[in-house]
Amino acid sequence: MDADKPAARAGDEDSRLKIYLLPNLMTAGNLFCGFLALTRIVEADLSSPGFEGVIREALFYILMACIFDLLDGRVARMGGFESPFGREFDSLADIVSFGVAPAFLVHRVVLADVFVRHPEYGWVIASLYLLCGAFRLARFNVLATYAGTGGGKEFVGFPIPAAAGVVASLTLFILWWEEKDFTKGGWRYLLPVILVFLSVMMVSQVKYPAFKNVNWRTSPPLTKVVLALALVGVFLILWKKVLPVVAPLVFTAYLVYGFVRPHISRSVREEIGDEGEDEPASGDTPGGGMT
Repeated sequence: MDADKPAARAGDEDSRLKIYLLPNLMTAGNLFCGFLALTRIVEADLSSPGFEGVIREALFYILMACIFDLLDGRVARMGGFESPFGREFDSLADIVSFGVAPAFLVHRVVLADVFVRHPEYGWVIASLYLLCGAFRLARFNVLATYAGTGGGKEFVGFPIPAAAGVVASLTLFILWWEEKDFTKGGWRYLLPVILVFLSVMMVSQVKYPAFKNVNWRTSPPLTKVVLALALVGVFLILWKKVLPVVAPLVFTAYLVYGFVRPHISRSVREEIGDEGEDEPASGDTPGGGMT
């Protein structure tokens, strides 16, 4: 009879486990995009004329995963759907979409070609990014648990979704810049350097804002609404030409912001929704989001 008690207690714990549909559905979309990105990277053949198109699809899926990752945290917070399950599921999805996929991408399009005689060098560089990303996610989860509320308004270290966004968007920009000469050009050799730099940034102590204080429910002036709608319209019409330029600018600006942020006045940070300097720095909410 006593042997049945642990099983009964486990059943009670399962009954109290909170799994919310909408935010976890967004996280599932993140994971699915990561899988699709990996599939396209594996199928890419450097000697094929359609190599650039296949890589562009993989980059698109990584960037789509970033959008899903952004939405799951926002949906969880706005609906009060935060949960430890959401945090763990989000981290598992992130290690695939933002850890494995970018590392394998750079190895496939650059490192495997550079270190033909010594492929282990390429493995080390790519795996360094993956290991630092995993360390970043583990540290985030532990700090969020210690904080008791899922973390404050700051991230410690560069978030792994943003790191993947930097890699994907810069690769997209190089493809757009060099067009058909991507496999022969020299710009792609910057990607391993960027990968190593991002590895260091993810495990660094540089603090980045989570922008949790941006109030999406407020009613801004009419001119701001019209301007925002116009920008969205232009992006939807010209996204193929705008995305390769705008995406790397956005992700790179966020990367640089961590360095200049301590030198910016509090009033300026409040204007852009960054008010996290007085909160404990650990990570995002348990419901998901950038980590």
